[in-house]
Amino acid sequence: MFQIASYETFQNGQIIFEEGSNGDWIYVVEEGEVEISKNVGGQNIVVEILKEGDIFGEMAYIDKSPRSARATAKGTAMVGIIDRSFFDAEFNKLSADFQKIIKTVAFRLRKSTQRSVEAEKGKGA
Repeated sequence: MFQIASYETFQNGQIIFEEGSNGDWIYVVEEGEVEISKNVGGQNIVVEILKEGDIFGEMAYIDKSPRSARATAKGTAMVGIIDRSFFDAEFNKLSADFQKIIKTVAFRLRKSTQRSVEAEKGKGA
């Protein structure tokens, strides 16, 4: 399915990428689990736990915005880094209109996730 450029193994609690960092890569969980979390008002809120086969890091890559969340290994996790030239070639095969639709979906998902996380934090306050 995906062409993997390289594999990296992360230990429990090791950060794969930080919220706000550049989104140069898309990842796929090969083994283990990855926690996706956001920092809201100094509080870490778990957005999702990813398992084998799940991809992450795609929103920042697609919409060229900073990462919207932190990715951290839960236990030992091996991730594949999707070959950038492969993804670029596949994405560029899409029409400009369809690329715009995908970028719009990524932008709306980013906004929706932020609102949901802020609402969740508000419940705990």
